[in-house]
Amino acid sequence: MEIRAMTLPELEMVLDWAAAEGWNPGLQDAASFYAADPGGFLLGTIDDEPVASIFAIRYGAGFGFIGGYIVRPEYRSHGHGMAMWRAGMARLEGRNVGLDGVPAQQANYARSGFRLAHRNVRYEGRGSEVPAADRVLPLGPQDLAEVLAYDRDFFPDDRAQFMRCWLQQAGSVGFGVRATDGVLLGYAVLRPCRAGFKIGPLCAESPEVAEELMQALCGRVPAGEAVFLDVPEPNAAAMALAERHGMHACFETARMYTGAEPGLPLARQYGITTFELG
Repeated sequence: MEIRAMTLPELEMVLDWAAAEGWNPGLQDAASFYAADPGGFLLGTIDDEPVASIFAIRYGAGFGFIGGYIVRPEYRSHGHGMAMWRAGMARLEGRNVGLDGVPAQQANYARSGFRLAHRNVRYEGRGSEVPAADRVLPLGPQDLAEVLAYDRDFFPDDRAQFMRCWLQQAGSVGFGVRATDGVLLGYAVLRPCRAGFKIGPLCAESPEVAEELMQALCGRVPAGEAVFLDVPEPNAAAMALAERHGMHACFETARMYTGAEPGLPLARQYGITTFELG
């Protein structure tokens, strides 16, 4: 097997693999993902046939994230997955590396030096078509610099290049809440996925602001359509928010790091951006 960087069309193909695995990627995720670190999407091929993938994304000077770790079913149990893993981790050597893995693989990740930080819980609910509160306003290009500055608290290193695309993804909707003096108190993004819609990120200075953002985004989802929110379990207010909206837990991941936990303000983080890129 040969391992090389993917092209953007190949990343779109790999997200089709992810959809087949039940990961439910966003309809327009590929371009935003690719913007984060074009050299970080690795593809394994045999006789030019794509057979395996891993995302090994460099953020800033010191952080990396592993995702998109897939071997096509007919090529499993031949060592290709381990070869991809080693290539991905080699690309991130010297960095604190994070991942969101299924709990069943925690022991395997631990053998590679990862330590559990916390669980993330995916909640599933339904759209409401309830109108947004008055102070919840749509975010536009004029808000981009301010939102990127606000978002910096919620990630271990600089991810502005990725978020710049994520916030302007075709078909997505972003909302913010401001104080009376105009200071941003929180923001959230909703995007269409292969099935239903996902909210992420959702960051807020208080449970009340998170509630307003959640209501606004669920209100943009047609009644009866699925909506998903990925919650860091240490944020009890975020778990309660999901349950108040009639959502139920349907999946979970283990957030793990090779280095020290980055000390993210999880009490203000109500929804994670994406399990694939952090």
